[in-house]
Amino acid sequence: MNPTPLLEVKNLAKHFPLGRGFFSRPTGWVKAVNGVSFCISRGESLGLVGESGCGKSTLARLVVRLLTPTDGSIRFGGREIGSLDRQAMRPLRKRMQIIFQDPYASLDPRMTVAASVTEPLLNGGSFSKREHRALAADLLATVGLRNSDLDRYPHEFSGGQRQRIGIARALCVQPELVVADEPVSALDVSIQAQILNLMKDLQQQFELAYLFISHDIGIVQHFCDRITVMYAGQLVEIAGAKGFHGACRHPYTRALVAAVPRPDPQVALPPVPVEGEPPDPAALPAGCAYHPRCPHAFDPCPGHRPPLIEAGGNHLVACWLNGGRGMNKGER
Repeated sequence: MNPTPLLEVKNLAKHFPLGRGFFSRPTGWVKAVNGVSFCISRGESLGLVGESGCGKSTLARLVVRLLTPTDGSIRFGGREIGSLDRQAMRPLRKRMQIIFQDPYASLDPRMTVAASVTEPLLNGGSFSKREHRALAADLLATVGLRNSDLDRYPHEFSGGQRQRIGIARALCVQPELVVADEPVSALDVSIQAQILNLMKDLQQQFELAYLFISHDIGIVQHFCDRITVMYAGQLVEIAGAKGFHGACRHPYTRALVAAVPRPDPQVALPPVPVEGEPPDPAALPAGCAYHPRCPHAFDPCPGHRPPLIEAGGNHLVACWLNGGRGMNKGER
């Protein structure tokens, strides 16, 4: 892989104000993303998994600067973009695009497919109407749709076809990075496979890098090169996708893996107990955010947040039990 990451995120945070008190000051903060660090190389697929509400979609919007970070750094192509204003970001928009979870909500029902697909071109450059239409036809062909679909509207398509339109729109400006925020979760299983195969083919054809967000570990392991696991706005594990089920080390990751149904009834995974509910992002527990639910929590967990530490073979774990310096199961 390229030694210089296409995207490098360090200690990224996004805190939303909660309520208004005296002098209109916030009464608290929702820590949706709370100190996240990772990188993506050119042509790589990085998967991001976690429960609903853990901050995955907020992180996606931060990466493409639809949201302004509260703290931390976002470097894209070696350039810091976390503090750029809207005008300074305009030239960079075409280098990064996003595919949204709901393909119907992300398409304007009043716009034809041709207009929707080429809408990103309005951000810069001058093209004639004929050039717009020719490009839209090429993009539709690339994602498996027909020229006759150009003048149709979103409500005339199935969910899978609408997602293909969303993918075509993302490709319109020839991006280097595509953030896919749960792109197949709203689709039937058979359609999911078609969209995933299409995205893989497009990655090879256009040398794309993906940040692929999902709550389904099975899909992410099939699609991605590496997997990151998010809990309560923090990354708890980063590892290669190959053999991830057997190599995961964080207690939360093991619980996620054990919850995935197995097609072979002869293969049984030991149950991983998880008690309680995910923490309130407006009142995160001190130390490790997972420790109130973790059956293995011990002395350092409530008082000190574990950093992501190398656990061998480019495997990073944020856990005092499995990844802490000088702390392992035998030293509890």
